[in-house]
Amino acid sequence: MTATRGFGIDIGGSGIKGALVDLEQGQLIGDRHRIETPQPSTPDAVADVVAEIVRAAEWDGPVGVTLPAVVKKGTAHTAANIDHKWIGTDAEALFAKRLGKSVEEVTMLNDADAAGLAEIRFGDAAARTGVTALLTFGTGIGSALFHDGKLVPNTEFGHLEVDGHDAEKRAAASVKDNEGLSYPQWAKRVHRYLSVLENLIWPDLFIVGGGVSKKAEKWVPLLDIRTPVVVASLQNNAGIVGAAAAAAESAGH
Repeated sequence: MTATRGFGIDIGGSGIKGALVDLEQGQLIGDRHRIETPQPSTPDAVADVVAEIVRAAEWDGPVGVTLPAVVKKGTAHTAANIDHKWIGTDAEALFAKRLGKSVEEVTMLNDADAAGLAEIRFGDAAARTGVTALLTFGTGIGSALFHDGKLVPNTEFGHLEVDGHDAEKRAAASVKDNEGLSYPQWAKRVHRYLSVLENLIWPDLFIVGGGVSKKAEKWVPLLDIRTPVVVASLQNNAGIVGAAAAAAESAGH
């Protein structure tokens, strides 16, 4: 039997968000619960918040959890915008223990990969064929790469070197706020970043997401690149939806 509801948690550098998800519609059921990311964002501190969010929802099924990190076989290998103690942590085991679940009931994945999975499943049908790159602009830049709808996990295109800089240090949404850039000023940096990336991977479609996608009309029309650009249909909820879907699928195998 295919699960019709799931639970996803999206861990970011500034906030940890969780919600029940309708897996047929790709939509949140009720409100999402958001708690500020603890500082320092150590594995134990974050696990406490995740447990609080799951407990508040009174959810007892499988849980999908995203991390802003390369995640292989449940273990974090990098730590972007979270405490470096995450590196080498078996996140799947940590959350399973804190939530009182078996390891099989917890599915860990990279945050951008989760958002991409949600967009591929519930978003623009054009994303399911050819090479599609989803980019989330937030505290950093997350990336997810798909070929004919199949994920190539753990790409780190936010860390491409562009004009001598780590791309996300120049073009993440947080940089726009921190440097007081206008949307046109920031869009120039995003344009430069995307033009470098498209010449490396020659995608058929870019999907842009993250919190800043809510104001897409202020910057997406300013991008004058070869590759078509669409805005993530699930906007900032894509990570939660993708995590819930991945957990339900994993539990169903």
